[in-house]
Amino acid sequence: MKGTLYGVGIGPGDPELLTLKAVRLIRENEVIALPGEDPKETVAYKISVQAVPELADKTLLALAMPMTKDKKILKENYDRAADRVAEILDQGKNVVFLTLGDPTVYSTYMYVHQRLEAKGYPVAIVSGITSFCAVAARMNMSLVERSEPLHVIPASYQIEEALKLPGTKVLMKAGKQMKYVQEQVKDFGKNAVMIENCGMPDEKIYASGEEIPESAGYYSLIIIKEEGKE
Repeated sequence: MKGTLYGVGIGPGDPELLTLKAVRLIRENEVIALPGEDPKETVAYKISVQAVPELADKTLLALAMPMTKDKKILKENYDRAADRVAEILDQGKNVVFLTLGDPTVYSTYMYVHQRLEAKGYPVAIVSGITSFCAVAARMNMSLVERSEPLHVIPASYQIEEALKLPGTKVLMKAGKQMKYVQEQVKDFGKNAVMIENCGMPDEKIYASGEEIPESAGYYSLIIIKEEGKE
C-alpha cells in the first residue's frame, strides 16, 4: 500500500489559526514536507511548531521551491519535489506537506499534488484559513456583502485592468512589486488597507492607501473596497 500525500493549509501566520485537522495530521504522521532548503528555517515550520511542538521531532522533508517565474526552473523543482515525495509514499508512509494559507490558493503545493495524483498516488487537501480572510478579520471589516463580487488578484503581475473590476479586490503577494502596486492603488485612498505578515510577530498594518509603503515583505496583502464602501 502506498502512503497518502496530504496538502495541509496552516493558515496565514497566527499559530492559533491552525485547524484541528492540521494539528492532528502533523501529530499522527512521521514525515512532514516543508517548502524550502532548510525546513526549520521555513515560515511554515516556525508557525506550525508553535501549535504542535511535536513537529520538532518529526522527519522533515525539505523541498526547494525557488521564487522565480522561469518556467524551466520551476518545472525542474516541481518534478524533483514530486519524486522525493514519491520515494516516501512508496514506502507506505504518508507525507504531510505544510503550506501557508490554503493549499488551493496560489500554493506551490498544488504542482506537487497534481504530479503525484497523475501517477496514481493517493492525495488529499486539507483547507486552511486564507490570508485575505485573516486580514479582513484583523481589520474588523467584511470582504463582501449582499451582491458584491470578490476578486483575488496576484499582485506580481499587471493589475491595472483588474483594479477596474466591480466589488472588492484582494491583491496577494504584493511584496516584490510593492512600488508598482502602491502607484496603482494610490487613488483608492481610505478604501485600501494593507497588512504585512498578518498574524506574525512582525505584523504591520497600513490602514489606508496613503499609508502603503514603496517596499514591503513578500507576505503583504491589500484589500480594496468599492468607492463608498467601508
